[in-house]
This record gives sequence, C-alpha cells and structure tokens, in this order.
Amino acid sequence: MPKRKGRDAADISAEAAVPKGATDKPQSRRTAATEVKSPTEAKSSAPSYYLLKSEPDEFSISDLASRPGQTEPWDGVRSYQARNIMQGMCVADQCLFYHSNTKQPGVVGICEVVREAYPDSTALDSKSPKFDPKSHPEKPIWFMVDVKLVRELRRLVPLQELKQHSSGELEGMVLLSKGRLSVQPVTKQQWDFILHLAEEEPKEAS
Repeated sequence: MPKRKGRDAADISAEAAVPKGATDKPQSRRTAATEVKSPTEAKSSAPSYYLLKSEPDEFSISDLASRPGQTEPWDGVRSYQARNIMQGMCVADQCLFYHSNTKQPGVVGICEVVREAYPDSTALDSKSPKFDPKSHPEKPIWFMVDVKLVRELRRLVPLQELKQHSSGELEGMVLLSKGRLSVQPVTKQQWDFILHLAEEEPKEAS
C-alpha cells in the first residue's frame, strides 16, 4: 500500500489552524462544505468539491489508474482537520488529484468518492507504517474514503500557475492559504476555473 497518500509530512503543522478543542471531534456529513444539509438534502444536491494531495513517488494518479476498477482507499490521513473534512464527503463528490512534494507540484486529474468515510485499516494494522496504537476497532480515530479515477487532466496545472490567480478567480482557495493540509474543500468556482486552465495552453511567465 502507498505510504504517503493523503498524508503530507506537513499535515501536523496544519493542526495549528484548528481551534482549540476541535481537533478530536469528527465532522458529520457535509459540515466541511459551505452549508450543513440534512441526509435527504445531501443525496439530492449537487456534489461538493475537494482537493486530495498525494506524493507521486508513493502514490500517483497513474497508480490509481492501475488499480482494479481504478479505485483505491484514500488511507493514511493523520491530521484531525483533514480527517474531519474527509468525513464530510459523500458518494459522488468530486476531488482534484494533486501531486505534492515533487519537483512540479500541481493538479493532475479528477477522482470521485465512491464510498464514504469508514475506519482506516492501516491505522489498526501493527505491521503498517501508518499504524496508530491509539486507534482501536471499537473506537477508531482515523478514517478513509474510497475514490475512483474519473480522468487525468489534459495537462498538469502547476501550483505556480494557480498562485498567479490568488487575487482573482482563486482568491481564498485553501491550497493557496493553508496549502499544507492534505484534504481540502474547493468551491465550485475554483473547481471550474482550474478545469478551464487545464484545457488551455500554459502562458509563458512575463
């Protein structure tokens, strides 16, 4: 199993952004989005959007494409804030696949949530490098979702290109303000704009 999927080395630092007392309280479905919806409303509503970070040397979008059914558990999240966001995901929610900690980090594709949050088995496996002795089957701490590849983007949209729009269409994007977090919410406007960039030829830096 990949070692760094959903687990940026800097995730721990991101905990500083979590209000005191909130780190051990999982969020319910959809509270990671801009508004809280009942289960009935959530099922009938449009999908929510997220960004998932993975180190390509450990688990790349090509690795996801090679998995049976192009589906894989997104395990290894060890940040309370990222976990809480993940627990807000619902089936059919859409995620940007982001290559992190690499020479050219950026968005490389799209995947879809096909199974909602359930206990992360790697945290319960004493032989796994992701093992957490504080997590128990009866009271798990860490969770994962299953994601399925939708498609790879026409081209990688690098972080540096995204930063060029931090005061425009991507203003307020979590990646550009709290970029160390491995699971992040994305607005529909940000999602649409990034996919638009992926279809354009990259502009030469002035």
